[in-house]
Amino acid sequence: MLELERPVNEPVLSYAKNSRERESILRELDRMAAEKIEIPCIIGGKEIRTGNLRKVVMPHQHKHVLAEFHLAGPKEMEMAASAALKAKATWEKLADTERAAIFLKAADLLAGPFRDRLNAATMLGQSKNVFQAEIDAACEFIDFLRFNAFFYQEIQKNQPIASAGVSNSVEYRPLEGFIASITPFNFTAIAGNLGCAPAMLGNTVVWKPSDTQMLSAYYTMLLLKEAGVPDGVINLVPADGPLFGQTVLPMKDLAGIHFTGSTATFQTLWKTVGENISRYRTYPRLVGETGGKGFVFAHPSANCDALSTALVRGAFEFQGQKCSAASRAFIPQSLWKKVQEKLLSDLATLKMGDVRDLGCFVNAVIDEKAFKRISGYLDHAKNSQEAEIIAGGKAQGEVGYFVEPTVILAQQPTYKSMVEEIFGPVLSIHVYPDQKLEETLRLCDESTPYSLTGAVFAQDRYAVHEITTRLRNTAGNFYINDKPTGAVVGQQPFGGARASGTNDKAGSSLNLYRWLSPRTLKETRVPPTDYRYPFLG
Repeated sequence: MLELERPVNEPVLSYAKNSRERESILRELDRMAAEKIEIPCIIGGKEIRTGNLRKVVMPHQHKHVLAEFHLAGPKEMEMAASAALKAKATWEKLADTERAAIFLKAADLLAGPFRDRLNAATMLGQSKNVFQAEIDAACEFIDFLRFNAFFYQEIQKNQPIASAGVSNSVEYRPLEGFIASITPFNFTAIAGNLGCAPAMLGNTVVWKPSDTQMLSAYYTMLLLKEAGVPDGVINLVPADGPLFGQTVLPMKDLAGIHFTGSTATFQTLWKTVGENISRYRTYPRLVGETGGKGFVFAHPSANCDALSTALVRGAFEFQGQKCSAASRAFIPQSLWKKVQEKLLSDLATLKMGDVRDLGCFVNAVIDEKAFKRISGYLDHAKNSQEAEIIAGGKAQGEVGYFVEPTVILAQQPTYKSMVEEIFGPVLSIHVYPDQKLEETLRLCDESTPYSLTGAVFAQDRYAVHEITTRLRNTAGNFYINDKPTGAVVGQQPFGGARASGTNDKAGSSLNLYRWLSPRTLKETRVPPTDYRYPFLG
């Protein structure tokens, strides 16, 4: 195979009125919404039906059933682990370039005939508007596949120096065992990459997707099968999280966990691995991207129009269901009136509704559980003396799980919605006195346990430098005069620390190193035949 050139990011289609892609996606949405499919477990390439069924519904029209999927039990999970281990012996022996070629084919298929299919599944099953689905299920997933192949090639080139009479090399082996991939509902690309990244490197995977991402997860499996991923390399086992943890995590051949989800869940996984540490063949790698409380910090020199736009997009795209979302903001008193005016004016124009209405900026939150949790924060703010809802605040769940884009003005920077992860379309703002900049920076840093994304808005370059330096440990992805969401593969490697994860940076070679176990090889061409060193005289 020819050496891969550095990829370019997949262009994002606009879906503008009268465009070909707009007409195409509308047809696919109609087709997919009109059918009801059955989703089996896929283990060792075989479709396994357990008869224990759950429904996949449209969050924006929750009485509309898109699919039913078969839930895996302990038997199926054990089958999946066995299938992964069986497939690994052959898969890891395949040349690196041959494995990469399969996933590069998947990228080309997704850029072509699978694009509408995976986008439509993401729109209908996860209630993403067409633009959010395009940058996720199509572009980001394509980028993960192409850039990972390139990064893998570059890793192989990283070899040690040699000395006279000696040859040295490093072999980048896959881990010994199987990888458990536990994935979230909110990004189809992340769900795909958490299994595909380790697999490209020669590992095999047991994949537990979120119940609320099952439609796009199934079409991801069809994409990978079409691309030629061999049976057993990635095994799809929808399962209850606690049962999956009890069954799969104690297995002696667990080599690693690739996880995106809540902080509490990841801590439970880590604890389970710790309790079983003496059982494992090798120490499992734990890679997790977890919670966040993304912030926007404005300096008095900030551009108010740019700041307000970043708040709207950062807080309310995909209903704020991004761990990177702009969930809290610190605005100086001197700018607040102007920022508030534009913010409320922009929010008044946002349309909320069904994803099939491409004029909707905001759609539904993922399920009833999320709807009730987010509604609880709205109720708390309505009854609190420390907060005021200045936009939105309504939640209607009769047809779909709709929560209005809501802005809470918090008198105290430690008010409940300023410090707790909400994972919904709720932006909390604290207006601080201009003279209390340093004190407010400290609160931004210390008032939450998270450290995922953050942004500073300032025209004063000295202020940009000072605030960026002061908030160095508050975010793994930090943005200057931009919203704290939208990391691009190959451009902004993504991940955070503290309670936000292990910061292993998906979208870069750093993540891939976690799924490799290097072996150093030294060959001495003319070995010594006498044990005596010269110093012995």
